[in-house]
Amino acid sequence: MRRRLARRTFAMAASSVSIALTGSGGAGVMTSGRLLLDAAARAGLYGLMTRSLGPQIRGGESAALLRLGNRPIEGPDDVCDLLVAVDWGNIERFSAEIPLGEHSLIIADPAQGPVPAVIARANPRVVSVPLKDLAESVPQGRVNMVALGLAGTLLGLSAAGIEGVLAGLLTRKGEAVMASARAAVAVGVKAAASVTGAPRLDLADVPAGRVKWSISGNDATGLGCLRGGVRFVAAYPITPATEILEWLAVNLPRVGGALVQAEDELASINMILGASFGGVPAMTATSGPGLALMTESLGLGVAAEVPIVVCNVMRGGPSTGIPTKSEQSDLNIALYGLHGDAPHVVTAATSIADCLFTAQWSVGLAEALQVPVIMLTDQAMGQARAVIDAPTDPGLTSQRLTAPAAPDALAYQRYALTPSGVSPMAIPGTPGCAYTADGLEHSPRGTPSTQAAHHQEQLDKRQRKLATHDYGSAWAEVEGEGDTVIVTWGSLTGAARDAAQRLTAAGTPTRLISLRLLAPLQTEALSALVAGKRVLVVEQSHSGQFFGHLRAHGALPADARSLARPGPVPLRPHEIVAAIAAWEKGAANAA
Repeated sequence: MRRRLARRTFAMAASSVSIALTGSGGAGVMTSGRLLLDAAARAGLYGLMTRSLGPQIRGGESAALLRLGNRPIEGPDDVCDLLVAVDWGNIERFSAEIPLGEHSLIIADPAQGPVPAVIARANPRVVSVPLKDLAESVPQGRVNMVALGLAGTLLGLSAAGIEGVLAGLLTRKGEAVMASARAAVAVGVKAAASVTGAPRLDLADVPAGRVKWSISGNDATGLGCLRGGVRFVAAYPITPATEILEWLAVNLPRVGGALVQAEDELASINMILGASFGGVPAMTATSGPGLALMTESLGLGVAAEVPIVVCNVMRGGPSTGIPTKSEQSDLNIALYGLHGDAPHVVTAATSIADCLFTAQWSVGLAEALQVPVIMLTDQAMGQARAVIDAPTDPGLTSQRLTAPAAPDALAYQRYALTPSGVSPMAIPGTPGCAYTADGLEHSPRGTPSTQAAHHQEQLDKRQRKLATHDYGSAWAEVEGEGDTVIVTWGSLTGAARDAAQRLTAAGTPTRLISLRLLAPLQTEALSALVAGKRVLVVEQSHSGQFFGHLRAHGALPADARSLARPGPVPLRPHEIVAAIAAWEKGAANAA
Protein backbone atom coordinates (compact mmCIF):
# COMPACT_ATOMS: atom_id res chain seq x y z
CA MET A 1 0.00 0.00 0.00
CA ARG A 2 2.83 2.40 0.73
CA ARG A 3 3.75 4.45 -2.32
CA ARG A 4 7.45 4.91 -3.01
CA LEU A 5 7.98 8.38 -4.40
CA ALA A 6 11.24 7.66 -6.17
CA ARG A 7 9.92 4.86 -8.36
CA ARG A 8 7.81 6.68 -10.90
CA THR A 9 8.94 6.11 -14.49
CA PHE A 10 7.71 7.33 -17.85
CA ALA A 11 8.00 4.33 -20.14
CA MET A 12 4.34 5.06 -20.94
CA ALA A 13 2.39 8.29 -21.15
CA ALA A 14 1.04 9.42 -17.77
CA SER A 15 -2.49 10.45 -16.83
CA SER A 16 -1.03 13.44 -14.98
CA VAL A 17 2.37 15.12 -14.80
CA SER A 18 3.67 17.65 -12.26
CA ILE A 19 5.91 20.46 -13.48
CA ALA A 20 7.80 23.29 -11.77
CA LEU A 21 9.18 26.38 -13.49
CA THR A 22 11.54 28.29 -11.22
CA GLY A 23 13.46 31.54 -11.41
CA SER A 24 14.21 34.90 -9.87
CA GLY A 25 11.80 37.82 -9.91
CA GLY A 26 11.49 39.15 -13.44
CA ALA A 27 12.44 35.84 -15.03
CA GLY A 28 8.86 35.41 -16.19
CA VAL A 29 8.19 31.91 -14.87
CA MET A 30 4.64 32.85 -13.84
CA THR A 31 3.91 33.97 -17.39
CA SER A 32 5.37 30.75 -18.76
CA GLY A 33 3.34 28.71 -16.30
CA ARG A 34 0.10 30.47 -17.20
CA LEU A 35 0.76 29.96 -20.91
CA LEU A 36 1.60 26.28 -20.36
CA LEU A 37 -1.67 25.85 -18.47
CA ASP A 38 -3.59 27.54 -21.28
CA ALA A 39 -1.86 25.38 -23.90
CA ALA A 40 -2.88 22.27 -21.97
CA ALA A 41 -6.45 23.53 -21.89
CA ARG A 42 -6.39 24.04 -25.67
CA ALA A 43 -5.30 20.41 -25.99
CA GLY A 44 -8.37 19.30 -24.01
CA LEU A 45 -6.51 18.65 -20.76
CA TYR A 46 -7.26 19.67 -17.20
CA GLY A 47 -4.75 21.46 -15.01
CA LEU A 48 -3.86 23.27 -11.82
CA MET A 49 -1.27 26.00 -11.36
CA THR A 50 -0.21 27.25 -7.97
CA ARG A 51 2.54 29.73 -7.30
CA SER A 52 5.26 30.03 -4.72
CA LEU A 53 6.60 33.49 -3.96
CA GLY A 54 9.00 34.98 -1.46
CA PRO A 55 7.91 37.12 1.48
CA GLN A 56 8.48 40.30 -0.53
CA ILE A 57 5.42 39.42 -2.70
CA ARG A 58 6.89 41.17 -5.77
CA GLY A 59 10.38 40.32 -7.04
CA GLY A 60 12.70 37.75 -5.53
CA GLU A 61 12.43 34.01 -5.96
CA SER A 62 9.35 32.43 -7.52
CA ALA A 63 8.01 29.16 -8.89
CA ALA A 64 5.06 28.21 -11.03
CA LEU A 65 3.89 24.77 -9.89
CA LEU A 66 1.64 22.92 -12.32
CA ARG A 67 -0.09 19.59 -12.53
CA LEU A 68 -1.64 18.72 -15.89
CA GLY A 69 -3.72 15.67 -16.70
CA ASN A 70 -6.52 14.06 -18.67
CA ARG A 71 -8.88 14.11 -15.68
CA PRO A 72 -9.91 16.88 -13.25
CA ILE A 73 -6.97 18.06 -11.13
CA GLU A 74 -7.73 19.47 -7.67
CA GLY A 75 -4.48 19.16 -5.76
CA PRO A 76 -0.75 18.50 -5.99
CA ASP A 77 0.72 15.05 -6.59
CA ASP A 78 3.43 13.40 -4.50
CA VAL A 79 6.44 14.33 -6.60
CA CYS A 80 7.53 16.88 -9.18
CA ASP A 81 8.19 15.05 -12.45
CA LEU A 82 9.77 17.89 -14.42
CA LEU A 83 11.60 20.95 -13.12
CA VAL A 84 12.76 23.62 -15.56
CA ALA A 85 15.09 26.04 -13.79
CA VAL A 86 15.43 29.34 -15.61
CA ASP A 87 17.91 30.14 -12.85
CA TRP A 88 18.60 28.95 -9.29
CA GLY A 89 17.81 32.24 -7.52
CA ASN A 90 17.16 31.49 -3.82
CA ILE A 91 15.55 28.16 -4.65
CA GLU A 92 16.50 26.87 -1.20
CA ARG A 93 13.77 29.12 0.21
CA PHE A 94 11.00 27.07 -1.36
CA SER A 95 12.64 23.78 -2.33
CA ALA A 96 10.47 21.96 0.23
CA GLU A 97 7.46 22.85 -1.91
CA ILE A 98 8.98 21.00 -4.89
CA PRO A 99 9.30 17.35 -3.82
CA LEU A 100 11.73 15.47 -6.07
CA GLY A 101 12.68 11.83 -6.56
CA GLU A 102 15.37 9.96 -8.44
CA HIS A 103 13.14 9.79 -11.52
CA SER A 104 12.43 13.52 -11.54
CA LEU A 105 13.91 15.26 -14.54
CA ILE A 106 15.70 18.58 -14.03
CA ILE A 107 16.35 20.89 -16.98
CA ALA A 108 19.08 23.32 -15.94
CA ASP A 109 21.17 25.95 -17.69
CA PRO A 110 24.86 25.24 -17.05
CA ALA A 111 25.52 28.99 -17.26
CA GLN A 112 23.53 29.39 -14.02
CA GLY A 113 26.02 27.34 -12.03
CA PRO A 114 25.87 23.87 -10.49
CA VAL A 115 22.67 22.27 -9.30
CA PRO A 116 22.11 23.44 -5.69
CA ALA A 117 22.55 20.84 -2.96
CA VAL A 118 18.88 21.10 -1.91
CA ILE A 119 17.92 19.90 -5.41
CA ALA A 120 20.77 17.43 -5.97
CA ARG A 121 20.20 15.53 -2.72
CA ALA A 122 17.10 13.85 -4.20
CA ASN A 123 19.39 12.37 -6.88
CA PRO A 124 17.22 13.48 -9.81
CA ARG A 125 18.26 13.11 -13.42
CA VAL A 126 19.75 16.39 -14.64
CA VAL A 127 19.92 17.46 -18.28
CA SER A 128 21.82 20.61 -19.23
CA VAL A 129 20.18 22.91 -21.77
CA PRO A 130 21.72 26.34 -22.50
CA LEU A 131 18.49 28.27 -22.02
CA LYS A 132 20.11 31.69 -21.86
CA ASP A 133 22.22 31.12 -24.98
CA LEU A 134 19.18 29.84 -26.85
CA ALA A 135 17.21 32.94 -25.87
CA GLU A 136 20.03 35.21 -26.99
CA SER A 137 19.98 33.56 -30.40
CA VAL A 138 16.62 35.28 -30.97
CA PRO A 139 16.31 39.09 -31.22
CA GLN A 140 14.92 40.25 -27.88
CA GLY A 141 14.42 36.61 -26.96
CA ARG A 142 13.41 35.75 -23.41
CA VAL A 143 14.45 32.66 -21.50
CA ASN A 144 10.97 32.03 -20.15
CA MET A 145 9.58 31.65 -23.69
CA VAL A 146 12.33 29.14 -24.52
CA ALA A 147 11.39 27.27 -21.33
CA LEU A 148 7.72 27.32 -22.38
CA GLY A 149 8.44 25.75 -25.77
CA LEU A 150 10.78 23.21 -24.23
CA ALA A 151 8.48 22.11 -21.40
CA GLY A 152 5.34 22.01 -23.52
CA THR A 153 6.99 19.88 -26.19
CA LEU A 154 8.44 17.45 -23.66
CA LEU A 155 4.95 17.00 -22.21
CA GLY A 156 3.54 16.15 -25.63
CA LEU A 157 1.76 19.41 -26.49
CA SER A 158 1.90 20.51 -30.12
CA ALA A 159 4.03 23.43 -31.24
CA ALA A 160 0.96 25.02 -32.82
CA GLY A 161 -0.97 24.68 -29.58
CA ILE A 162 1.83 26.26 -27.55
CA GLU A 163 2.23 29.13 -29.98
CA GLY A 164 -1.54 29.57 -30.16
CA VAL A 165 -1.83 30.74 -26.56
CA LEU A 166 0.68 33.57 -26.98
CA ALA A 167 -1.73 35.93 -28.68
CA GLY A 168 -4.19 36.07 -25.81
CA LEU A 169 -1.57 37.22 -23.33
CA LEU A 170 0.97 39.12 -25.42
CA THR A 171 -0.89 40.80 -28.28
CA ARG A 172 -1.32 44.02 -26.35
CA LYS A 173 2.48 44.28 -26.07
CA GLY A 174 2.89 44.74 -29.78
CA GLU A 175 3.93 42.74 -32.81
CA ALA A 176 7.66 42.93 -32.03
CA VAL A 177 7.14 41.23 -28.68
CA MET A 178 4.86 38.63 -30.29
CA ALA A 179 7.39 37.85 -33.00
CA SER A 180 10.19 37.50 -30.45
CA ALA A 181 8.04 35.22 -28.26
CA ARG A 182 7.13 32.98 -31.19
CA ALA A 183 10.75 32.67 -32.22
CA ALA A 184 11.89 31.88 -28.66
CA VAL A 185 9.16 29.25 -28.25
CA ALA A 186 10.24 27.68 -31.55
CA VAL A 187 13.84 27.48 -30.29
CA GLY A 188 12.59 25.76 -27.14
CA VAL A 189 10.51 23.32 -29.19
CA LYS A 190 13.57 22.41 -31.21
CA ALA A 191 15.74 22.02 -28.11
CA ALA A 192 13.32 19.45 -26.69
CA ALA A 193 14.54 16.95 -29.27
CA SER A 194 17.83 16.63 -27.36
CA VAL A 195 16.09 15.57 -24.12
CA THR A 196 15.15 11.92 -23.72
CA GLY A 197 13.11 10.12 -21.07
CA ALA A 198 10.98 13.13 -20.21
CA PRO A 199 7.52 12.78 -18.62
CA ARG A 200 4.83 12.79 -21.26
CA LEU A 201 1.06 13.25 -20.97
CA ASP A 202 -1.41 10.69 -22.24
CA LEU A 203 -3.41 12.53 -24.91
CA ALA A 204 -4.95 9.45 -26.50
CA ASP A 205 -8.34 9.57 -24.77
CA VAL A 206 -8.80 13.33 -24.44
CA PRO A 207 -12.21 14.12 -25.97
CA ALA A 208 -12.35 16.92 -28.51
CA GLY A 209 -14.58 19.96 -28.13
CA ARG A 210 -14.90 19.75 -24.36
CA VAL A 211 -15.89 23.18 -22.97
CA LYS A 212 -13.72 24.18 -20.03
CA TRP A 213 -12.91 27.25 -18.02
CA SER A 214 -9.55 28.57 -16.87
CA ILE A 215 -10.27 30.31 -13.59
CA SER A 216 -8.64 31.15 -10.27
CA GLY A 217 -10.22 30.52 -6.89
CA ASN A 218 -10.45 34.25 -6.21
CA ASP A 219 -12.13 34.90 -9.56
CA ALA A 220 -14.56 32.05 -8.91
CA THR A 221 -15.37 33.49 -5.49
CA GLY A 222 -16.13 36.87 -7.05
CA LEU A 223 -18.35 35.29 -9.68
CA GLY A 224 -20.19 33.23 -7.07
CA CYS A 225 -20.92 36.31 -4.97
CA LEU A 226 -22.17 38.15 -8.05
CA ARG A 227 -24.41 35.22 -9.02
CA GLY A 228 -25.70 35.09 -5.46
CA GLY A 229 -26.97 38.64 -5.75
CA VAL A 230 -24.20 40.77 -4.22
CA ARG A 231 -24.39 44.28 -5.63
CA PHE A 232 -22.18 46.21 -3.19
CA VAL A 233 -18.61 45.45 -2.19
CA ALA A 234 -16.29 47.40 0.08
CA ALA A 235 -12.82 46.12 0.89
CA TYR A 236 -9.22 46.99 1.62
CA PRO A 237 -6.57 45.19 -0.49
CA ILE A 238 -4.66 42.39 1.24
CA THR A 239 -2.66 39.40 0.01
CA PRO A 240 -3.92 36.85 -0.99
CA ALA A 241 -7.51 38.15 -1.35
CA THR A 242 -6.97 41.22 -3.53
CA GLU A 243 -7.76 39.46 -6.82
CA ILE A 244 -11.38 39.00 -5.67
CA LEU A 245 -11.69 42.77 -5.54
CA GLU A 246 -9.89 43.24 -8.84
CA TRP A 247 -12.29 40.84 -10.56
CA LEU A 248 -15.36 42.43 -8.99
CA ALA A 249 -14.17 45.98 -9.72
CA VAL A 250 -14.44 45.15 -13.43
CA ASN A 251 -17.51 42.92 -13.42
CA LEU A 252 -19.76 44.27 -10.65
CA PRO A 253 -20.65 47.51 -12.51
CA ARG A 254 -21.82 45.40 -15.47
CA VAL A 255 -24.77 44.20 -13.38
CA GLY A 256 -25.48 47.56 -11.75
CA GLY A 257 -23.35 47.06 -8.65
CA ALA A 258 -20.63 49.16 -7.07
CA LEU A 259 -17.29 48.57 -5.37
CA VAL A 260 -15.55 50.91 -2.92
CA GLN A 261 -11.93 50.59 -1.82
CA ALA A 262 -12.20 51.49 1.85
CA GLU A 263 -9.48 53.10 3.94
CA ASP A 264 -9.11 49.97 6.09
CA GLU A 265 -10.77 46.68 6.97
CA LEU A 266 -12.94 48.07 9.75
CA ALA A 267 -14.34 50.72 7.43
CA SER A 268 -15.04 48.12 4.75
CA ILE A 269 -17.14 45.87 6.98
CA ASN A 270 -19.05 48.84 8.37
CA MET A 271 -19.80 49.97 4.81
CA ILE A 272 -21.22 46.59 3.81
CA LEU A 273 -23.29 46.47 6.99
CA GLY A 274 -24.77 49.80 6.00
CA ALA A 275 -25.42 48.71 2.44
CA SER A 276 -27.10 45.50 3.56
CA PHE A 277 -29.18 47.35 6.16
CA GLY A 278 -30.36 49.44 3.21
CA GLY A 279 -31.48 46.32 1.34
CA VAL A 280 -28.52 45.59 -0.95
CA PRO A 281 -26.74 42.20 -0.61
CA ALA A 282 -23.11 43.03 0.26
CA MET A 283 -19.75 41.41 0.85
CA THR A 284 -16.10 42.08 1.60
CA ALA A 285 -12.93 40.07 1.08
CA THR A 286 -9.89 39.89 3.33
CA SER A 287 -7.30 37.63 4.94
CA GLY A 288 -6.42 36.81 8.55
CA PRO A 289 -5.14 40.19 9.74
CA GLY A 290 -8.15 41.91 8.20
CA LEU A 291 -10.58 39.41 9.68
CA ALA A 292 -9.10 40.08 13.11
CA LEU A 293 -9.92 43.77 12.69
CA MET A 294 -13.48 43.01 11.59
CA THR A 295 -14.59 40.91 14.55
CA GLU A 296 -16.30 43.71 16.48
CA SER A 297 -18.46 44.66 13.51
CA LEU A 298 -19.19 41.01 12.78
CA GLY A 299 -20.74 40.93 16.24
CA LEU A 300 -22.79 43.98 15.30
CA GLY A 301 -24.09 42.10 12.29
CA VAL A 302 -25.09 39.18 14.53
CA ALA A 303 -26.86 41.36 17.11
CA ALA A 304 -28.62 43.56 14.55
CA GLU A 305 -29.29 40.55 12.29
CA VAL A 306 -27.83 42.17 9.17
CA PRO A 307 -26.83 39.73 6.39
CA ILE A 308 -23.28 40.12 5.01
CA VAL A 309 -20.62 37.83 3.54
CA VAL A 310 -16.94 38.05 4.50
CA CYS A 311 -14.68 36.04 2.19
CA ASN A 312 -11.48 35.24 4.08
CA VAL A 313 -8.60 33.92 1.95
CA MET A 314 -6.33 32.37 4.56
CA ARG A 315 -2.56 32.73 4.69
CA GLY A 316 0.10 31.73 7.20
CA GLY A 317 -0.23 33.41 10.59
CA PRO A 318 -0.29 34.70 13.26
CA SER A 319 0.01 38.47 12.83
CA THR A 320 1.20 39.27 9.31
CA GLY A 321 2.63 35.75 9.19
CA ILE A 322 3.49 34.51 5.70
CA PRO A 323 1.40 36.58 3.29
CA THR A 324 2.29 34.58 0.16
CA LYS A 325 1.83 31.07 1.57
CA SER A 326 -1.19 28.99 2.43
CA GLU A 327 -2.53 27.66 5.71
CA GLN A 328 -5.86 26.74 7.31
CA SER A 329 -5.14 28.40 10.63
CA ASP A 330 -7.87 31.07 10.55
CA LEU A 331 -10.45 28.44 11.40
CA ASN A 332 -10.59 29.19 15.12
CA ILE A 333 -11.05 32.93 14.70
CA ALA A 334 -13.73 32.35 12.07
CA LEU A 335 -15.59 29.97 14.37
CA TYR A 336 -15.00 31.50 17.78
CA GLY A 337 -13.46 34.96 17.33
CA LEU A 338 -16.58 37.00 18.12
CA HIS A 339 -17.14 38.08 21.71
CA GLY A 340 -20.27 37.02 23.53
CA ASP A 341 -22.62 34.33 22.27
CA ALA A 342 -22.70 35.28 18.60
CA PRO A 343 -23.97 32.47 16.37
CA HIS A 344 -23.03 32.96 12.74
CA VAL A 345 -22.33 30.82 9.68
CA VAL A 346 -18.91 29.63 8.52
CA THR A 347 -18.57 27.99 5.10
CA ALA A 348 -15.54 26.67 3.24
CA ALA A 349 -14.98 25.95 -0.45
CA THR A 350 -13.63 22.49 -1.27
CA SER A 351 -11.86 23.35 -4.55
CA ILE A 352 -11.23 26.15 -7.01
CA ALA A 353 -14.37 25.19 -8.93
CA ASP A 354 -16.32 24.96 -5.68
CA CYS A 355 -15.38 28.54 -4.77
CA LEU A 356 -18.11 29.57 -7.20
CA PHE A 357 -20.81 27.37 -5.66
CA THR A 358 -19.82 28.05 -2.05
CA ALA A 359 -19.75 31.82 -2.55
CA GLN A 360 -23.17 31.76 -4.21
CA TRP A 361 -24.52 29.50 -1.46
CA SER A 362 -22.99 31.70 1.25
CA VAL A 363 -24.76 34.79 -0.06
CA GLY A 364 -28.04 32.88 -0.07
CA LEU A 365 -27.51 31.70 3.51
CA ALA A 366 -26.67 35.20 4.71
CA GLU A 367 -29.80 36.63 3.12
CA ALA A 368 -32.13 33.82 4.20
CA LEU A 369 -30.87 33.74 7.79
CA GLN A 370 -30.13 37.46 8.18
CA VAL A 371 -26.71 36.67 9.58
CA PRO A 372 -23.03 37.29 8.79
CA VAL A 373 -21.43 34.45 6.85
CA ILE A 374 -17.66 33.96 6.87
CA MET A 375 -16.54 32.04 3.79
CA LEU A 376 -13.08 30.48 4.04
CA THR A 377 -10.70 29.74 1.20
CA ASP A 378 -6.89 29.96 1.28
CA GLN A 379 -3.91 31.12 -0.75
CA ALA A 380 -3.40 27.68 -2.32
CA MET A 381 -6.93 27.88 -3.67
CA GLY A 382 -7.51 31.60 -4.13
CA GLN A 383 -4.38 32.46 -6.10
CA ALA A 384 -4.19 29.15 -7.94
CA ARG A 385 -5.63 28.75 -11.43
CA ALA A 386 -7.34 25.61 -12.68
CA VAL A 387 -8.72 24.31 -15.93
CA ILE A 388 -12.13 22.91 -15.03
CA ASP A 389 -15.29 21.71 -16.71
CA ALA A 390 -17.64 24.63 -17.33
CA PRO A 391 -19.81 24.75 -14.19
CA THR A 392 -23.57 24.96 -14.35
CA ASP A 393 -25.40 27.65 -12.42
CA PRO A 394 -27.20 25.88 -9.52
CA GLY A 395 -29.78 28.66 -9.52
CA LEU A 396 -29.28 29.61 -5.90
CA THR A 397 -30.89 32.97 -5.23
CA SER A 398 -30.99 35.33 -2.29
CA GLN A 399 -34.31 35.37 -0.48
CA ARG A 400 -34.43 37.94 2.29
CA LEU A 401 -37.65 38.03 4.30
CA THR A 402 -38.74 41.67 4.15
CA ALA A 403 -41.51 43.52 5.94
CA PRO A 404 -44.42 45.14 4.11
CA ALA A 405 -45.72 48.57 5.03
CA ALA A 406 -47.43 48.58 8.43
CA PRO A 407 -50.52 50.70 9.18
CA ASP A 408 -49.56 51.01 12.86
CA ALA A 409 -46.04 52.31 13.52
CA LEU A 410 -46.05 50.64 16.95
CA ALA A 411 -47.04 47.21 15.64
CA TYR A 412 -43.88 46.35 13.68
CA GLN A 413 -41.50 44.08 15.62
CA ARG A 414 -38.20 43.83 13.79
CA TYR A 415 -36.97 41.08 16.10
CA ALA A 416 -40.22 39.19 16.54
CA LEU A 417 -39.88 35.77 18.17
CA THR A 418 -40.84 33.61 15.21
CA PRO A 419 -40.71 29.77 15.18
CA SER A 420 -37.91 29.84 12.58
CA GLY A 421 -36.00 32.58 14.36
CA VAL A 422 -36.09 34.72 11.21
CA SER A 423 -38.24 37.84 11.42
CA PRO A 424 -39.21 40.26 8.61
CA MET A 425 -36.51 42.88 7.95
CA ALA A 426 -37.80 46.28 6.90
CA ILE A 427 -36.05 48.27 4.21
CA PRO A 428 -35.40 51.80 5.55
CA GLY A 429 -38.25 54.07 4.54
CA THR A 430 -40.92 51.37 4.59
CA PRO A 431 -44.02 53.11 6.06
CA GLY A 432 -44.71 52.12 9.65
CA CYS A 433 -41.54 50.03 9.98
CA ALA A 434 -39.03 52.32 11.65
CA TYR A 435 -36.88 50.55 14.24
CA THR A 436 -33.58 50.78 16.09
CA ALA A 437 -30.76 48.63 14.71
CA ASP A 438 -27.53 48.66 16.71
CA GLY A 439 -25.37 46.41 18.81
CA LEU A 440 -27.27 46.81 22.06
CA GLU A 441 -29.47 44.00 23.27
CA HIS A 442 -33.09 44.77 22.55
CA SER A 443 -36.72 43.83 22.85
CA PRO A 444 -38.60 42.20 19.94
CA ARG A 445 -39.47 45.69 18.69
CA GLY A 446 -35.81 46.72 18.69
CA THR A 447 -35.84 48.97 21.75
CA PRO A 448 -32.54 48.71 23.67
CA SER A 449 -33.04 46.62 26.80
CA THR A 450 -31.03 45.26 29.74
CA GLN A 451 -33.78 42.89 30.87
CA ALA A 452 -32.71 39.30 31.38
CA ALA A 453 -35.85 38.00 29.66
CA HIS A 454 -35.18 39.99 26.51
CA HIS A 455 -31.55 38.88 26.43
CA GLN A 456 -32.52 35.23 26.85
CA GLU A 457 -35.20 35.26 24.17
CA GLN A 458 -33.02 37.09 21.62
CA LEU A 459 -30.11 34.74 22.25
CA ASP A 460 -32.48 31.81 21.71
CA LYS A 461 -33.90 33.44 18.56
CA ARG A 462 -30.48 34.01 16.97
CA GLN A 463 -29.40 30.47 17.77
CA ARG A 464 -32.69 28.91 16.66
CA LYS A 465 -32.60 30.30 13.13
CA LEU A 466 -29.24 28.66 12.47
CA ALA A 467 -30.09 25.39 14.24
CA THR A 468 -33.41 24.77 12.47
CA HIS A 469 -32.47 25.82 8.94
CA ASP A 470 -32.39 23.07 6.31
CA TYR A 471 -28.93 23.17 4.72
CA GLY A 472 -29.67 20.21 2.46
CA SER A 473 -26.88 18.01 1.18
CA ALA A 474 -24.53 20.94 0.52
CA TRP A 475 -23.11 20.81 4.05
CA ALA A 476 -20.41 18.34 2.89
CA GLU A 477 -19.07 16.38 -0.06
CA VAL A 478 -19.36 12.68 0.76
CA GLU A 479 -17.78 10.14 -1.57
CA GLY A 480 -17.19 6.40 -1.38
CA GLU A 481 -17.89 3.69 1.15
CA GLY A 482 -15.71 1.85 3.61
CA ASP A 483 -14.68 1.36 7.20
CA THR A 484 -11.91 3.92 6.76
CA VAL A 485 -12.96 7.58 6.59
CA ILE A 486 -10.89 10.66 5.75
CA VAL A 487 -12.48 13.85 7.06
CA THR A 488 -11.07 17.11 5.76
CA TRP A 489 -11.98 20.56 4.49
CA GLY A 490 -10.88 23.31 2.12
CA SER A 491 -7.95 22.99 -0.26
CA LEU A 492 -6.84 19.64 1.18
CA THR A 493 -9.92 18.02 -0.36
CA GLY A 494 -8.06 17.23 -3.60
CA ALA A 495 -5.18 15.45 -1.88
CA ALA A 496 -7.60 13.62 0.42
CA ARG A 497 -9.67 12.50 -2.58
CA ASP A 498 -6.56 11.15 -4.31
CA ALA A 499 -5.58 9.32 -1.13
CA ALA A 500 -9.06 7.80 -0.69
CA GLN A 501 -9.03 6.56 -4.28
CA ARG A 502 -5.58 5.01 -3.89
CA LEU A 503 -6.54 3.31 -0.63
CA THR A 504 -9.71 1.92 -2.16
CA ALA A 505 -7.81 0.64 -5.20
CA ALA A 506 -5.28 -1.02 -2.89
CA GLY A 507 -7.94 -2.95 -0.98
CA THR A 508 -8.85 -0.53 1.82
CA PRO A 509 -12.27 0.89 0.91
CA THR A 510 -12.20 4.51 2.05
CA ARG A 511 -14.86 7.18 2.34
CA LEU A 512 -14.07 10.88 1.90
CA ILE A 513 -15.97 13.57 3.79
CA SER A 514 -15.09 17.18 3.06
CA LEU A 515 -17.08 19.71 5.06
CA ARG A 516 -18.46 22.79 3.32
CA LEU A 517 -20.48 23.97 6.34
CA LEU A 518 -18.21 24.37 9.38
CA ALA A 519 -20.68 26.29 11.56
CA PRO A 520 -23.25 25.42 12.55
CA LEU A 521 -21.64 21.99 12.49
CA GLN A 522 -24.00 19.27 11.29
CA THR A 523 -23.02 17.03 14.18
CA GLU A 524 -25.73 14.39 13.88
CA ALA A 525 -25.21 13.90 10.14
CA LEU A 526 -21.43 13.73 10.46
CA SER A 527 -21.57 11.40 13.47
CA ALA A 528 -23.82 9.01 11.57
CA LEU A 529 -21.34 8.83 8.68
CA VAL A 530 -18.31 8.09 10.86
CA ALA A 531 -19.80 5.94 13.62
CA GLY A 532 -17.82 2.74 14.09
CA LYS A 533 -15.26 3.73 11.45
CA ARG A 534 -11.54 4.36 11.44
CA VAL A 535 -11.44 8.16 11.08
CA LEU A 536 -8.45 10.29 10.09
CA VAL A 537 -8.93 14.08 10.23
CA VAL A 538 -6.64 15.88 7.78
CA GLU A 539 -5.88 19.61 7.93
CA GLN A 540 -3.20 22.25 7.45
CA SER A 541 -2.78 23.84 10.87
CA HIS A 542 -0.18 23.48 13.60
CA SER A 543 -2.54 22.84 16.51
CA GLY A 544 -5.16 20.67 14.79
CA GLN A 545 -7.89 23.30 14.94
CA PHE A 546 -10.32 21.36 12.73
CA PHE A 547 -9.83 18.17 14.72
CA GLY A 548 -10.43 20.10 17.94
CA HIS A 549 -13.60 21.65 16.53
CA LEU A 550 -15.06 18.28 15.54
CA ARG A 551 -13.98 16.71 18.82
CA ALA A 552 -15.51 19.52 20.88
CA HIS A 553 -18.89 18.94 19.27
CA GLY A 554 -18.75 15.18 19.80
CA ALA A 555 -18.80 14.44 16.09
CA LEU A 556 -15.92 11.92 16.08
CA PRO A 557 -15.37 8.40 17.42
CA ALA A 558 -13.16 8.26 20.49
CA ASP A 559 -10.25 6.72 18.59
CA ALA A 560 -10.25 9.22 15.70
CA ARG A 561 -6.79 10.47 14.76
CA SER A 562 -5.41 13.76 13.51
CA LEU A 563 -2.99 14.40 10.64
CA ALA A 564 -2.16 18.09 10.88
CA ARG A 565 0.70 20.19 9.60
CA PRO A 566 1.07 23.95 9.21
CA GLY A 567 1.86 25.66 5.93
CA PRO A 568 3.37 26.42 3.61
CA VAL A 569 4.11 22.85 2.49
CA PRO A 570 0.79 21.13 1.68
CA LEU A 571 -0.05 17.62 2.72
CA ARG A 572 0.24 15.27 -0.24
CA PRO A 573 -1.74 12.12 -1.03
CA HIS A 574 1.05 9.68 -0.15
CA GLU A 575 1.31 11.14 3.37
CA ILE A 576 -2.38 10.52 3.99
CA VAL A 577 -2.07 7.00 2.60
CA ALA A 578 0.97 6.38 4.79
CA ALA A 579 -0.88 7.54 7.91
CA ILE A 580 -3.72 5.10 7.24
CA ALA A 581 -1.26 2.31 6.43
CA ALA A 582 0.64 2.88 9.70
CA TRP A 583 -2.65 2.78 11.59
CA GLU A 584 -3.62 -0.49 9.92
CA LYS A 585 -0.20 -1.99 10.62
CA GLY A 586 -0.39 -0.98 14.27
CA ALA A 587 -3.83 -2.50 14.60
CA ALA A 588 -2.67 -5.71 12.95
CA ASN A 589 0.35 -5.97 15.26
CA ALA A 590 -1.83 -5.35 18.30
CA ALA A 591 -4.14 -8.15 17.22
